[in-house]
Parts: sequence; structure tokens; C-alpha cells
Amino acid sequence: MILNYIWIAFLLVAFVVACVQTVFFGNSQIFSEIMTAAFGSAKSGFEISLGLTGALSLWLGIMKIGERGGVLERLSRVVAPFFVRIFPEIPKGHPATTSIFMNLSATMLGLDNAATPMGLQAMKELQELNQDKETASNSMILFLVLNTAGLTLIPISVMVYRAQMGAVNPADVFIPILLATFIAFITGLVSVAIVQKINLFNRVVMGTLGGLIALIAGIIYFLSGLPKEQIARYSGFAANFILFSIIVSFIVMAVKKRVNVYDSFIEGAKEGFQVAIKIIPYLIAILVAIGMFQASGALTFLTDGIRWLVGLTGINTEFVDALPTALMKPLSGSGARGMMLQTMKLHGADSFVGRLSSIIQGSTDTTFYIIAVYFGSVGIKNTRYAIVCGLIADLAGITAAILLGYLFFH
Repeated sequence: MILNYIWIAFLLVAFVVACVQTVFFGNSQIFSEIMTAAFGSAKSGFEISLGLTGALSLWLGIMKIGERGGVLERLSRVVAPFFVRIFPEIPKGHPATTSIFMNLSATMLGLDNAATPMGLQAMKELQELNQDKETASNSMILFLVLNTAGLTLIPISVMVYRAQMGAVNPADVFIPILLATFIAFITGLVSVAIVQKINLFNRVVMGTLGGLIALIAGIIYFLSGLPKEQIARYSGFAANFILFSIIVSFIVMAVKKRVNVYDSFIEGAKEGFQVAIKIIPYLIAILVAIGMFQASGALTFLTDGIRWLVGLTGINTEFVDALPTALMKPLSGSGARGMMLQTMKLHGADSFVGRLSSIIQGSTDTTFYIIAVYFGSVGIKNTRYAIVCGLIADLAGITAAILLGYLFFH
């Protein structure tokens, strides 16, 4: 229901802003630009779905090998003590536990192509446990919000873009991004825990979160001691080495159990193809609405309004130039990336605003894209409070990114 109102609001706001542009600013081309953006976004949605088809087929094929080889069952037992406390609706030993773990692990390693297929598999398994097939369950909501927080230990893509834009030290935003995304993750977890009355002060939960904090501190300590130009290369190698090792371990375990690895992969790949086809309408719907909203100039008006309001308080307004990235981040990953690159192009990759837009880009994931893809893949229509909690996590991550940007680079 909330997504329905948001979708309608995007279109109505775009129309009103376009009328203002036509009447008061004489922009007679604005409606043409909006419709061009709409058709372009629809095409992009279809192309993204086609791109996901390959990744989904690959990773669901690998997951099927892991399932038949018994690896997923073993992993489920390992993570069960923690997950059974924050996902009480999931029975102990259920395959959804392992899929969630694999998805969050891939996200933390910055491996988006692996994270999405594993996330869709987790959502499918959670739907099997769901009593109301059109309404998001508590487990689905928590899983989605943790995804929108987008905890990333190794922000490879942001560092690569900074290098392409001429940054002297592309990895100088590494620590601020890590801290901002961790704050978003914890905020998302706490917000859902409050609604669902999950006890986060349980000894196992606190121990696991403490271990995560120790891991983040260790990564910061290790990478901070490396030559700056080697951080992206080392972290990229580590992430892909771990992922390939997981694939090999799945295959080895399946061979030991005398599983037909090839047939298992094909069966999983077929499921991936079916999921990719199913999400196309949901993806096109959200991307078209966002594309029209952006093309109307509503985002620019919003940014200018914020700059004016902040200026009235006497607070430093430099951060406002990075806000287009922040405002686009919950709506569109590619849109936010484009805003970040445009900001670095205009102000310089090593400027305060250039660095800040990079931190914002890495601080959270794309809430509405994730909701459209994940919930759409299983036909969820009533998202309940998932969007609200997801946006709370986004707000925490973006706010932290701005404050950390001033702390580190201003």
C-alpha cells in the first residue's frame, strides 16, 4: 500500500513540477524530456532484468549444487544460534537461514552480482514460510532492511570510480564509508527490532555484533597500514578469492556425495531464469516513476530548497552539493552513481564535495530498487513498515556520511 502511494506521488510531483517549469520558466521541452526518460527507464528496467538473468542463473545453479552437496545445511547449523534469535519465525535448520547468510556475506564483500541472486533465493524460501502470500512477513522485512542498509566491508566500486575520475588517493574514503555503512546497518537492525520486539541484548546477538565490530576494526587496521594505491587491489583480490573458494568448496562437497553437479547446476539455473522474468514488471514500474521524477527537475528544486533553508541557519552549506547523490541513493543505484560521477566531474574527485558524494554512495543501498526486485519476485503487495525502516537506515547512513565527511576531509 505504501509503495502504491509513493509511486503515484512520484508521477504527480513530476507533472506539477513540469507544469511549473513550463509556465514560470518557459521550458516547453520538459514534457518531451519526461516522456523520453520514461521510455528510457522502461528500457533500462528490461535490460537490467536481462542482465540479472545471467547472474541469477549462475548463482542459483551454484546454490543448488551447495544444497545437494550438504554445504548449505552445514552453514545453516553454524549461523543458526544468531539467526534464530533475530529471525524467530524461521525454523532451525531451514535453508532460508543459509541463503540470508550468503546474501549478507556477498554484500559485505561488495559482490553485488552474487548478492542479488542469493537474496532472491532467500526471499523465495522466506515466502514458503509466509502465511499471507501477499503481505511481507516479519522475517522478510528484517531481511530487506538489512539489505537496504547495505553493510559493505570492501567498497570496491566506489574506489574504482574515484580512480577513474582522477583521485590522487582513491581509497581515502574507505574508512568513512565503512563507518557510515555500519551505522546504517545497526540503525536498520535496531529499528526493525523495536517494531518486532526482538531482544538484541541477548548474549549470542551481542557477541555476534561484537565480533562484527572487531572484524571491521581489524580490516581498518590492516588496510590502513597498506600503501594507499594497493588497498583497492588487495581488497578486490580478497573478495573474489573468497567467492571463488566458496564455489569450489560447493563443487567438492557435491562430488564427495556423488551428486551430479552439472544436472544440479542446470536445475538451479532454470529457477534463476524464471525469477528474472517475474521481476521485470516490478522493476520497470519503479524505474519509470523515478526517471520521470528526476527528469521533471523535482530533484533540483528539492536540492535548491534545502540549500536555501540550510543557509538561513548559518550552517556551512558545502554538503548540499553532494545531496543529489544522497537523494537519489534510496531511489536508484545507477542514478546515485551518475550523480556521484557528475559531482566529482564538476568539483573534482579530491574536493570535499567529491569525497563526500563518494562516502554517501557507499553508505547505504538502494531501498526502492531492492523492494521492487525482492518483494516483486515473490508477489508481495503489502510491504507493511519495510519502506519506513529502510528509509530510516538510509537516513542514518547518509547523515553519518555527511558528518564523517566533515570530520575527515573538511
